[in-house]
Amino acid sequence: MVARNDAGGSAGYTSKGGRKPPPAGTEQERFVKACAEIAHVLIEEHDNPNPEGKNINLNVLRGQIAKKHRLKTVPPLTAIIAAIPEHYKKHITPKLLAKPIRTSSGIAVVAVMCKPHRCPHIAYTGNICVYCPGGPDSDFEYSTQSYTGYEPTSMRAIRARYDPYEQARGRIQQLKALGHPVDKVEYIIMGGTFMSLAPSYRENFISQLHNALSGYQTDNVDEAVKFSEQSQTKCVGITIETRPDYCLPPHLSDMLRYGCTRLEIGVQSLYEDVARDTNRGHTVAEVCETFCYAKDSGFKVVTHMMPDLPNVGKERDLWQFEEFFRNPKFRVDGLKIYPTLVIRGTGLYELWRTGRYKNYTPNDLIDIVAKILAFVPPWTRIYRIQRDIPMPLVTSGVENGNLRELALARMKDLGTKCRDVRTREVGIQEIRNKIRPDKVEFCRRDYEANQGWESFLSYEDTEQDILIGLLRLRKCGSHTFRPELTGQPTTLVRELHVYGSAVPIHGRDAQKFQHMGYGSLLMEWAEVIAKEEHGSEKISVISGVGVRNYYAKLGYWLDGPYMSKWLNKPNPTDVEREEEFVHIDLKNFDAALDDKEHDEFSRLKPEEVIDTMNKLNLDDIQEEEGQYIPGDIDAESVSKVSGWLGGDWGGESRKKNRR
Repeated sequence: MVARNDAGGSAGYTSKGGRKPPPAGTEQERFVKACAEIAHVLIEEHDNPNPEGKNINLNVLRGQIAKKHRLKTVPPLTAIIAAIPEHYKKHITPKLLAKPIRTSSGIAVVAVMCKPHRCPHIAYTGNICVYCPGGPDSDFEYSTQSYTGYEPTSMRAIRARYDPYEQARGRIQQLKALGHPVDKVEYIIMGGTFMSLAPSYRENFISQLHNALSGYQTDNVDEAVKFSEQSQTKCVGITIETRPDYCLPPHLSDMLRYGCTRLEIGVQSLYEDVARDTNRGHTVAEVCETFCYAKDSGFKVVTHMMPDLPNVGKERDLWQFEEFFRNPKFRVDGLKIYPTLVIRGTGLYELWRTGRYKNYTPNDLIDIVAKILAFVPPWTRIYRIQRDIPMPLVTSGVENGNLRELALARMKDLGTKCRDVRTREVGIQEIRNKIRPDKVEFCRRDYEANQGWESFLSYEDTEQDILIGLLRLRKCGSHTFRPELTGQPTTLVRELHVYGSAVPIHGRDAQKFQHMGYGSLLMEWAEVIAKEEHGSEKISVISGVGVRNYYAKLGYWLDGPYMSKWLNKPNPTDVEREEEFVHIDLKNFDAALDDKEHDEFSRLKPEEVIDTMNKLNLDDIQEEEGQYIPGDIDAESVSKVSGWLGGDWGGESRKKNRR
């Protein structure tokens, strides 16, 4: 029997079992109500913060409301974020990020994979590296070389059938749904030696990556890059994984054309005998030459190194890493440390199975990694420690999924400290240690590397050892081959990066460090050093495709794949730079105009806006809900246009409901 309450609703079952009333509505309806209720609680907490400063425990809140609405599972973060009104998202979403580290360095990293293919050195060595899983001939079907197909990036690639456009769009939408800013994207191309693939495949692959950001469709790389420059989601860099023998001048020129700014080069060991025994197919001397060519072309260089390889041992492992950081022949910008793993189907698996190879014990491995991290100089970044291969697939090797954390704890016990770039980044310090810089000052470190002179410029809180921004400056050496860099003394800016949680383009946040002028100050220091100390006549920047407009505002002009500036003679005028950069096509008018408005109008005085807006050659001026579209206007229209631009010439975001 069902008892009715005074309002006529169902009050519950009165049977002997004392059953609860049936849930009102379908599962989907209850799910929507739960998400809306969670969003309402978060908004209330934002509007009326707790005087004690305590934040809501989101996991507890999700569990309570899911139980209240009798849901089978708790609402995911993506659904909760979608339920929050747009004008509250920028305040509430940062509190909901499950993994804020993903964008703590100021960019959203999007990893994509090229199609499965065989390693090129099989042709002259007869086989792949002894430790390498994956690939067309491996036990792991449909996986790329050196991957198993069960890593998160691999599974996304397989789901997209290795289509670059689908991989990029899917990952960007996923990050956006999770609340991460995706205004600045850096691609990493994984899955074997990309530069060994056919040129036609590479052209199409890179074009589709740029198309995924701009929305334009083309198979021509140069055209895709041009439209990507004006995209609202900026491609700030592309990283390509490669081998030393596929990182020579012809390959470097192709990668510059693609918009690549960083290389990840597989080295694995500095010992010639180890490289030979593991079937690497290149020498250490070739590695050193590759580093010189890459740096003299402007690339940032990151290497992969593997401790615990066969016939090495603890002492030789430590010696090679110490040599790696101290010998000027090596001294790269970044490092990924991949302890050796034994995986079925590899040559190393057979050595392990027959007792001819044995891994370090977990304690020994932690100890070695801790000692390696103590060698790292402050200008090098440790990008990753250990592979992303699922532990159930590892027969022998690393047994801890948090190897970096354990190594840092061991360093604390040993009284040593890791001072690499990643450990000192301001965004990571804020998230992990809850500290912010107090006294920021300019720092400079000079060192010799790869037959050239390097200057590492930075803004840091030296007392707390927190890094805010960096610039890598290099005087071109003897391996310079690009025509843009030869013919006159030239200095290269190989990297400019301001850290901290990602801030949307054209936006500012007083609590964060991006877009606060540190990048411009570092560029000023670089120009002074290039002119007065290097004696250079020209300074060139290897710039991500989406960052070229930033350098144009600093007086730089497009010089092949670089952004350049003369230090001893006049540079191209603003109009000439405008013709190089601003490509407004009526088909893509909105996207191009959005960037042009901010890049141009935000730095002009009101009386200068008239001429700039008239250059757009629009046919009319339209008034609609307080919004004006400029055509041929006069001084009387400036006050009206001010509102359209956001009040104080480039302040708040503008409406976009254009005709």
